Amino acid sequence: MTDDKPTRRDLMKPLQLLGLAFGAAVFAGIVTLIAMGFFQQRGPEQAPAALQLALIFAGVTFIVVLLSVSLLLLAIDPAQVTKTIDRPVLQPRENPDTAAGGTRSDGADPDAEASGGTHI
Repeated sequence: MTDDKPTRRDLMKPLQLLGLAFGAAVFAGIVTLIAMGFFQQRGPEQAPAALQLALIFAGVTFIVVLLSVSLLLLAIDPAQVTKTIDRPVLQPRENPDTAAGGTRSDGADPDAEASGGTHI
């Protein structure tokens, strides 16, 4: 039998990762060219400087996006991708002691803690 759990490679293929970084780099390069006035009629000495700066920004953006997405993918456990979540993600997990009877096993009132009350 084959194991149906996704691998890290299945989460995002290397070509998709490079494509995302390349797309971000092209966007950053075009924005830099527009901001530097490359497409306007300027002096001939300003066009190469704008193009050079746009290539630098595009290269830095490519590397930063590639590293950032790669490191974020390392934080994902591939086994957790297929699990279903049956509770709100940001809500705290229910304690089995408080869910059954309304009081904890140590005798403290869970409602008093939730409302900010103190126990003596």
